Amino acid sequence: MHWYYLIALVIIGMDQLTKWIIVRTMELGERIPIIENFFYITSHRNSGAAWGILQGQMTFFYIVTAIVVIGIIFYMQKYAKESKLLAVSLSLILGGAIGNFIDRLLHQEVVDFLDFHIFGYNFPIFNVADSALTIGVILVIIATILDERKKGKSEK
Repeated sequence: MHWYYLIALVIIGMDQLTKWIIVRTMELGERIPIIENFFYITSHRNSGAAWGILQGQMTFFYIVTAIVVIGIIFYMQKYAKESKLLAVSLSLILGGAIGNFIDRLLHQEVVDFLDFHIFGYNFPIFNVADSALTIGVILVIIATILDERKKGKSEK
């Protein structure tokens, strides 16, 4: 197994462990202040996607996630060996996608708990898988930009 699949497994493990702790130790809707007026641990469930869109569309999420996971594995097999940054970013996306997929498959909803209030804006509550997905996408964009610059320099 390539090292970058281990990153995905670590993300899945961290995601599922933190969600399990939230479900076992907090009531739905319970809120624990970590940094008052900024960061809370809040037990929340989401049967949709980011910001609560597409509520209850589980069949759609199953199909999309399966396609994404297959696509990510294909890209990892084909391109991850060439770029460590791309390998890490795809690993984060893979781990995040599978982490939330497990919730949807087993519970028809995703456990969210990271609750930030930034400059008066109550950011949508999210989880470890969501964080990995977001960071992974940002890193894919950076890897793509760096790769295009590298190609541009080699063509000159």
